[in-house]
Amino acid sequence: MNDPAPDAGRAIISFGWGADIVFGLTAIPAAILGGDVLDAIAIGVSLLLFFLACGVFLYAFGVGIARTTRGDNVAVANLFFLQGSAPRRVKRQFLWMFLVCLAIAAATVVAEPFGVLVPMLPPGLAGMWAARHGQFPPRPRH
Repeated sequence: MNDPAPDAGRAIISFGWGADIVFGLTAIPAAILGGDVLDAIAIGVSLLLFFLACGVFLYAFGVGIARTTRGDNVAVANLFFLQGSAPRRVKRQFLWMFLVCLAIAAATVVAEPFGVLVPMLPPGLAGMWAARHGQFPPRPRH
């Protein structure tokens, strides 16, 4: 597989890390300090990131379907889990992004249960990255 340009999809990766930071900056204080205002902000951010993840998943799926019609062999595993469609450095970024998000959600779940929805964002963003920049094998001819 030819690696995409080193800066391919950098904005998607940066957005994902930024979302993790915002999630942490809202969920952790809400879990530690509590309070109506902090809880409301944490819930709002969690729901916003979850609904954004839903949109990103749909976008990635739609672009994946379009790429399939143009001859690429796109499957769920190589679209959302980056199996064979992304270089190791990109896979590593999304894995760590997901693990950090999951750790924040797990650490704050008792005080801020809506946070369990947020770890859907990194796999969705990985799908967006793959749909836009991933390299897929050609679709087999039958």
